Amino acid sequence: MSTTATLATLSDSDRLSDPNWWRQASVYQIYPRSFADSNGDGIGDLNGITAKVPYLKALGIDAVWLSPFYPSALADGGYDVDDYRDVDPKLGTLEDFDAMAKALHDAGIKLIADIVPNHSSNRHDWFKEALAAPKGSPARDRYIFRDGKGPNGEFPPSDWDSVFGGPAWERITEPDGTPGQWYMHIFAKEQPDLNWANREIRDDFLKTLRFWSDRGVDGFRVDVAHALTKDLTEPLLSKLELSAANTGVDGFDDGTHPFWDRDEVHEVYTEWREVFNEYNPPRTAVAEAWVHASRRARYASPQGLGQAFNFDLLQADFDPAEYREIITRNLAEAAATGASSTWVFSNHDVVRHATRYGLPQIAKAKAGAKGQDGKDWLLAGAPADQLDVELGERRARAATLLMLAVPGSAYLYQGEELGLQEVADIPESERQDPSFFRNKGVEIGRDGCRVPLPWKVEGTSFGFGEGGSHLPQPDWFSKYAVEAEDGTEGSALELYRKALKLRRELQTGEELEWVDSGSPDILHFKRPNGWQSVTNFGKVAVALPAGEVLVSSAALEDGKLPANTTAWLR
Repeated sequence: MSTTATLATLSDSDRLSDPNWWRQASVYQIYPRSFADSNGDGIGDLNGITAKVPYLKALGIDAVWLSPFYPSALADGGYDVDDYRDVDPKLGTLEDFDAMAKALHDAGIKLIADIVPNHSSNRHDWFKEALAAPKGSPARDRYIFRDGKGPNGEFPPSDWDSVFGGPAWERITEPDGTPGQWYMHIFAKEQPDLNWANREIRDDFLKTLRFWSDRGVDGFRVDVAHALTKDLTEPLLSKLELSAANTGVDGFDDGTHPFWDRDEVHEVYTEWREVFNEYNPPRTAVAEAWVHASRRARYASPQGLGQAFNFDLLQADFDPAEYREIITRNLAEAAATGASSTWVFSNHDVVRHATRYGLPQIAKAKAGAKGQDGKDWLLAGAPADQLDVELGERRARAATLLMLAVPGSAYLYQGEELGLQEVADIPESERQDPSFFRNKGVEIGRDGCRVPLPWKVEGTSFGFGEGGSHLPQPDWFSKYAVEAEDGTEGSALELYRKALKLRRELQTGEELEWVDSGSPDILHFKRPNGWQSVTNFGKVAVALPAGEVLVSSAALEDGKLPANTTAWLR
């Protein structure tokens, strides 16, 4: 696509065939089990998504990112995969997948599939074979097995912790019934890490990429992309030694950590790129890689995955100086490498940003930052006595409208177009996230952003399905239902629809020019095509620059831009 063309000038078929479609796409993440339930079993499914394609088309998105839909015991919300080349029977069949892909493509919408290469589930055929096989067998070599320490191997090979809490090693019982080796799991014990030094693993994932690409998948979101390759040369470093060796600002920045962000992981993605380029247009990919900013570009390289998630805005406070620094730095990195920036405020792993922005601005969203109660704000939910719902929703709209004006891909999470709040008060008996159960009293878990969507203002599941919902929906969901917001002037849904439509019409080039507003509270920039974005982070209304107002995140006040509001002008 030329730099002067806009997405709006292309037909649906032209958009689907454009090799650069992803560079400034609006991508909508669907968590399948919580989007729409077609058969009344309380769980969202692929047919439910197919039925909602007209809604997605009307929203104005360019692509759907589908979170894991594979067979799974849900030890980690579907990120524990039993079979990489099938659909969970609770969600549908391969034929249902094909029908969904066709419906999306017929609507001019691309399809991005989540792929989980760091670990399988403990129900995967490979892991079953490993448990039944002897020490040192080829079946064991597909995973990371080690002898334990101590006279009888009774202690784990290292003192490393799992991301979900507890040790990163689990001991098995050998086929003869005796206590045996230990296997590594960075996440839940039901998610044994695969051994990417094994050629069989690499070849099988190339087969998986082709399997889904042949079925119409246009790209892949790569889960934990920075953790595949590992160096477990003995002796394994202790937690204390790893901490002492950590010289990076945001973590290791030299590729020497035993299992995070090692340089050789890019050998894997070079092979993946060769597969992607077998297709016309080439398949795309985006890395979920929580790495030092200086190392993110390697994942986003055109010779690698092409894009990497940038979580900087997600972790930022609602602050104009912080926003400007983040946007400037990331656009410069993208320009230097030929990649495209990505922007995101909400997803399936974090508190919804309409809630985050209603909480005290104390770096609550920064990974590892603690609130006054000692909890990690990123996963700690929304303390009712500290949450300003109206302020959070207002800031979220302003932030999203600003994000949609910035060059690069915008990643949206289901329900944010409704202004949906986090559900913080789910009873313990109904929670599902393993992080809650492994870190009680520290993390409330991620269930609050995964509660099924409200489609209707009434009903046992607000139109999600006829059989209730797998996570409880609060009564206040009614006011955020699609039915309540559809056609309602000033609703979040209508704002998103208008903004996404305008974004297609206005988006040209990948440049941005900052405009000095004379106020530290105002963030103002211009895009090609005479498009401007102005955000007021302050506490009082300010005069707008001259120009036609195309859309604003809140009603204007006598031609002035109110506090916590973004407007687009031309």
